[in-house]
Amino acid sequence: MNTHQKLERRELGKTCLNLSCVGFGASPLGKVFGDVSEEESIATITQAFNLGINFFDTSPYYGATLSEKVLGKCLKALGAPRDQYIVATKCGRYAEGFDFSAERVTRSIDESLERLQLDYVDILQCHDIEFGSLDQIVNETIPALQKIKESGKTRFIGITGLPLEIYTYVLDRVPPGTIDVVLSYCHYCINDSTLEDLLPYLKSKGVGVINASPLSMGLHTENGPPEWHPASTEIKAACKAAADYCKKNGKNISKLALQYSLSNKDISTTLVGMNSVRQVEENVAAALELEAEGKDEKTFAEIENILKPIKNQTWPSGIQQT
Repeated sequence: MNTHQKLERRELGKTCLNLSCVGFGASPLGKVFGDVSEEESIATITQAFNLGINFFDTSPYYGATLSEKVLGKCLKALGAPRDQYIVATKCGRYAEGFDFSAERVTRSIDESLERLQLDYVDILQCHDIEFGSLDQIVNETIPALQKIKESGKTRFIGITGLPLEIYTYVLDRVPPGTIDVVLSYCHYCINDSTLEDLLPYLKSKGVGVINASPLSMGLHTENGPPEWHPASTEIKAACKAAADYCKKNGKNISKLALQYSLSNKDISTTLVGMNSVRQVEENVAAALELEAEGKDEKTFAEIENILKPIKNQTWPSGIQQT
């Protein structure tokens, strides 16, 4: 890996935060995808930081609070000055269910800070808001998060979820500048780039954009998605065909999928779940290669052709009550 090359940093909306284009998704530290030792977690975070990743995203929901605890220990072990890394966590979704009440989210940040061993987080996000009442999010949760922001326990606030229409619903109903960030997942991948249509709107609202799950929750991997993946049989079959094509031609579908997501500079960072030093090194190498050499246009054209029949098809998320 060319260590002289630096991982690109991008500004996040109007927050003044400059995020590494590859962000560290910390859900695997909560053993969500299999066992990870504490030593391995510390080595992984340390290597990520050393290679230029400065953004770490977690949630009390991941591994039933384990992800936050492990990330806290890793950052402690890293020993870097606090202003050298950016931490985001979430509230409203927990192992025991959803609770977007003002009382719960206010308690939530204190619990998170204790687990993370931090005095503040950089971003506090309402987690998967489509599972709650969007009107409660607008009228109760967001005002509570604003108070948390005023108290200094978070610097910025955001919302996350799968259906893109939740963002316009909420952003059209809160005062301008109230929400700093949105975190969208599975909508800026090779098979689904619908987030792109929303980017001008988000920019007009002064909102920074974080993209997550460039591999579309495992669709763009050689092994294919987990059993529980909600995509239709047709989507899974097309993604498998694309992965098989890449493998046959000596290409790695996961690397290409990440590069696809990274190539849109209007998206500040793309979060990738990582739980080993090897994964960190591969993801950073993919980003540096993209920066130095650009996209592999020929392979992308082939993949996009294979995925054309299912392009921008999504799957249902939570029940939306507005």
